[in-house]
Amino acid sequence: MKRKLLSLAMLSIAICASAQQDIYALTGKNSQNIVFSDFRTLDVQHGVSGNIIFGAESTPKVFSQVFNKNVTEDKNTVNHSQAISMAALAYDELNGKLVYIPMFTSNIYVLDQKSKDITLLESQAIKTSQCDNGSHITRMTTGYDGNIYAMSNSGSQLIKISKKDGKYISTDLGAIKDDFSNGENSLKVMTKGFGGDMVAAADHNFYVFSASGNVFQVSPKYMNAKFLGKILGLPQNYSLNGAAVNSAGNVVVASARGENMYEVTLNDLQAKPIAGELKIPIYDLASPYVVGEKLSSFANSGVDVYPTKVDENYINIKLEDAKITGNISVEIYDFAGVKVMQKNLTSIEKNKTQKIDLNSLNSGVYVVSVLNGAKKVILNKKIYVNK
Repeated sequence: MKRKLLSLAMLSIAICASAQQDIYALTGKNSQNIVFSDFRTLDVQHGVSGNIIFGAESTPKVFSQVFNKNVTEDKNTVNHSQAISMAALAYDELNGKLVYIPMFTSNIYVLDQKSKDITLLESQAIKTSQCDNGSHITRMTTGYDGNIYAMSNSGSQLIKISKKDGKYISTDLGAIKDDFSNGENSLKVMTKGFGGDMVAAADHNFYVFSASGNVFQVSPKYMNAKFLGKILGLPQNYSLNGAAVNSAGNVVVASARGENMYEVTLNDLQAKPIAGELKIPIYDLASPYVVGEKLSSFANSGVDVYPTKVDENYINIKLEDAKITGNISVEIYDFAGVKVMQKNLTSIEKNKTQKIDLNSLNSGVYVVSVLNGAKKVILNKKIYVNK
């Protein structure tokens, strides 16, 4: 019995550790120049490194979508899956894969974390020029709609990467222009707006964190960038190269110089150092979270929705008696903000689960809102329906 209890305890620890390693990092080597080292998970809550997923010394199989077969890449060029110069990484939550774009190239790579195999998308949309630093892709993130978005240094291109009929496709959405109020703090000025990373928000906007610490809000609807201010509390000359949203809804930033990581609150752009001794060069960060998403745990709200990746046409609503008062209702919205389903849970037994049939929904990304008896939202959760 003691052995069984110990095993359960170890399993619990392993699950908690895995849950904390929910930010991905593109790391480098201690060098004056960009030198790719590996992709790994991070436990930013404690400031420690997690598992290494894929590295410069790995031997992956690369499958070309254009040639529909495995290909051998020339490692003597800048145009391959383990290129030295990389600064753009995103996490494809729907498929559980890492998406990245090396600098100096228009190739997009999709890494399967389990098999370590790579899919190569030879993009015609990306217009990178080796002689134009502004054209290099250095920022990537997963949008609230589940698609991947990438941006060049100068904002000359905003690229959308999506999946259709089992294949990845890339689309050039156009150039981002400066808001008239930006003044000298232009996204297009190297010392003000280049480099860094970007994160997504639940309102479908993006935030660009430049290497200089300047923050811009980017609207894909109006294709403009508005300067919000400079991060406070970072060391002087801190080179910000990676940014990702953590489970608390704040932004974690990191540096390619191997300096401390910081947590930034967007409402005041105040940075505070993250505990731990994680001082490795980080060129980019990625996570499954977005700014403004209600990330309420079951322990706090008394309600949960699962699974988030729906393959069997239903979701479960779980309630806890002590946390819930009044009648509960569920509303489901598509990503145009249209309510596509509503259900009252007046007959659900507390401390149990109830299935909600999703047969009427097409494949896509939806937001499930759970409301209490006062019609107050107590949980929003994004789900992916895959039929």
